[in-house]
Amino acid sequence: MILKHLRISRHLSQEQLAVMSGLNVRTIQRIESGKNASVESLKSLAAALEVDIETLKQEEFVISRSSDNWQALPLWLKCWFYFNLIFGARTPRGVVTRLHWICHLTGFGFCAFGWFSEPALAGGLIMLACAHLFALLTWQGDRYGIWFDPA
Repeated sequence: MILKHLRISRHLSQEQLAVMSGLNVRTIQRIESGKNASVESLKSLAAALEVDIETLKQEEFVISRSSDNWQALPLWLKCWFYFNLIFGARTPRGVVTRLHWICHLTGFGFCAFGWFSEPALAGGLIMLACAHLFALLTWQGDRYGIWFDPA
């Protein structure tokens, strides 16, 4: 069931979904872990997430290439989806944030060492550019809600 993916894509916690649907948090946890849900629970969740019950029963979420949602995505994000499909990579936001800060710190370190070595200065500038790239990716990921954060 794709309940967890739908909830995460809408930036909702289990507690928030429980309040919206009128269900218990434990019920949502059981459904997300693969247990069977009653028809009433599915109706409540479908109404809260604004999807139909059949969508909730799907095992995987599939986006059609002809849909308006797919057409509206930028090219780089479509490429990222293909990358995830091929390699099965699911990047949590925390990983990208850590890479962002690591690149910043090492970039500043190399730039400071650049007083003594010109190649270190060049490496530091490259690391700072990478840090800004990761910041851009984080911003775009937040904008489109593409993060895979296990809850």
